[in-house]
Parts: sequence; C-alpha cells; structure tokens
Amino acid sequence: MFLQIEEKGGYLEALKGGLVQSQIKESASQRRKALASRREILLGTNQYPNAQETMKAAVEPSKIAKKTQKTGLVEPIELFRSAEEFETLRLSVENAAKRPKVFMLTYGNLAMRLARSQFSGNFFGCAGYEIIDNLGFATIEEGVEAALKAKANLVVLCSSDEEYAEAAPAAFDKLAGKAIFVVAGAPACTDELKAKGIENFINVKSNVLETLQGFNKLLLF
Repeated sequence: MFLQIEEKGGYLEALKGGLVQSQIKESASQRRKALASRREILLGTNQYPNAQETMKAAVEPSKIAKKTQKTGLVEPIELFRSAEEFETLRLSVENAAKRPKVFMLTYGNLAMRLARSQFSGNFFGCAGYEIIDNLGFATIEEGVEAALKAKANLVVLCSSDEEYAEAAPAAFDKLAGKAIFVVAGAPACTDELKAKGIENFINVKSNVLETLQGFNKLLLF
C-alpha cells in the first residue's frame, strides 16, 4: 500500500485523487456487509441484544450517521462506526407509535423449537421488538389463538424441519393474514411452502439488518 501511494506521488496526491478514500470506503463496505449478516459480531448490537433496552434518551439520532460533504481540494473521509446502522434501526422502532410484538409459536420437537425460538428472539431483538416467547403448544391451533390474543404483529413458527411441511401451512392458514407469518429455519420444503404463499424465512444465512429494515417498513407507522 505504501508503494502504491508513492506511485501516485505521495499521500497528499493520493488523497487528492481519491485513492485513500476509495480504499477506506471499500473496507467500510465490507465491514457493513459482515455486520449485517453477523459474520462479524457486535455483542449486544447484532448478537444477543437486550430487547428491553432503550437508547433514544442517551443518543442523538443526528450524530449516528452524519455524512460529510466534499469541500475544497480533497474529498473527506467518511466517519464510520460499526453499530450505527443497527442503532438507526432501533431508534426508528423506539420512535414509532407502536412497538411491534413478535410471538414465538413453539411447536413439536422440544430441542428444535427451543433452539429456534432463542435464535428468533435474538434476531428480532436486534431491532428492539417486543419478544413473546413460549415453552410450547400442543397444537398449531392453540398457538395461533394465543398469538392473536396477544395481538402479535409477527408470528414466528419454531419447530423442526420435518414438522414444517404440515405445521407451517396450518399456522399460515389459521392466521389468515392477521399477522405476518415467519418460519424460523431453511427447511427442505421451503419451495413448497413458498408455493402456498409463505414468504418470510429467517435463518443463519439471513442478512439480519436488511431483513429487519424490511419488517420495519411493513410494521412502523
């Protein structure tokens, strides 16, 4: 890198030509992608967040993602903090008229339903949504009724891949569009479930930030 800068005529010339800025932007872009997909972890921000924590009383939104403007001879280097996009996400939830509720419809295989409800609570907690967890329901109908009674905005089915083929369509039909339905996992029957109208799936390969930004657009007003 030193040699590359020397070839451009030195640091000041490299700065004037935008080489330094472009390299820093590329590095920041790669970090943003890694953070959004949780390939890089920020404990308490994009992994294991405290969903009950609030931040708007302590943080000024204008200072989270302030952009610099080009002036004079040199394009300024943009400031970048790893947590800023997740902070913006949470602040939009805190400033909304109503905090979204996420209901874990835990059903079937004990180990899988508990593991997936924990994963899902962690996932949606990154946006500061209210998480309603459950130990398990004997039937899908019982779980959906409880979700509707709780006035949930999102209902996340947490079960095993083998049970999703029957349980997911049953829950989706029972909800009848009264809440956004989500399947926790990436089961082999995903294409079949999509063909039946089920659109939302979350798993370890999901881009957490983009997924939550999408839900915010649907839920916040």
